[in-house]
Amino acid sequence: MNKLKIGVVGTGHLGKIHTKLLKTIDECELAGIYDIDEKKKNETAGEFNVNTFNNLDDVINECDAVSIVTTTSTHYEIAKKFLESGVHVFIEKPITAEIWEAVELVKIADENKLTLQVGHIERFNPALLSLEKYNLNPKFIQTDRLAQFNPRGTDVAVVLDLMIHDIDIILSLIKSDVKTISASGVPVVSETIDIANARIEFENGAVANVTASRISQKKMRKMRMFQRDTYISLDFITGTSEVYRLVAPDNYDPLKSISFGEMGIGEKKKLVVYEQPDQKEVNALQHELKLFVNAVVDKTRPVVSGEDGLKALRVAEIIINKIGEQKVN
Repeated sequence: MNKLKIGVVGTGHLGKIHTKLLKTIDECELAGIYDIDEKKKNETAGEFNVNTFNNLDDVINECDAVSIVTTTSTHYEIAKKFLESGVHVFIEKPITAEIWEAVELVKIADENKLTLQVGHIERFNPALLSLEKYNLNPKFIQTDRLAQFNPRGTDVAVVLDLMIHDIDIILSLIKSDVKTISASGVPVVSETIDIANARIEFENGAVANVTASRISQKKMRKMRMFQRDTYISLDFITGTSEVYRLVAPDNYDPLKSISFGEMGIGEKKKLVVYEQPDQKEVNALQHELKLFVNAVVDKTRPVVSGEDGLKALRVAEIIINKIGEQKVN
């Protein structure tokens, strides 16, 4: 069976990592890389011993699929060119800068029966993957994603740069339509929003309180989830999770959890147990790229589809607009 031939467009910091990891995936062949910056392209080619392309048309002619790792403002134009040419697309988050651009990309991919996957990497974080055995139905989610300032990424608001990771996860966990959104935020060191907070309320009564900042002294990427009889804490930096649950005494397994005592009386008595799920040994970016390759080869829906990327972008845009309305008032 012939391997899927894939190219990389964009050889910045993240593009280099894509280049490195795609070479490790047996199911595909890295056909080459392209960047409008000849120096970056050639340096990356030399570092990883890969071929280069002179233009996007050459990538189209040589590849079955492409990984687009360029600035957000260029996503639409580049991805559209590949999709209209019959090339499967992996595109880093956010899917595009504008809603209408994402809508069109999703439409083109559907019409041409092509795989379009968006690089929301935190879906593949070991902390989240470790919860696969649990029945997740959160009613309240609190997230804090704080980063030290880095000029890379400031071409878009922190909502699109950082918060959108948590928006995507929240939308994947809460199976309900968004009801209302309120938000606040300010620019501090750039021309776009650098710190933001949003409250997202869903039709089923669930609520998410989301905070993102790129001017923090220390890094933090945490999520806390609350649902009936369960509290879950995730640390996306360490890739670990902790679970506190109320369980019936008959369901308590001392080999898998630690009991912190009892609650209730009689037949309603439950144990408070603590569990630390086994951490998955996985490179999140390598894993999501491999799943993209598998989705193309097996003709299955990608874990994070173009539609998922569009949903996250819609919520992010509402948050940005809500913050903008505050400025006017």
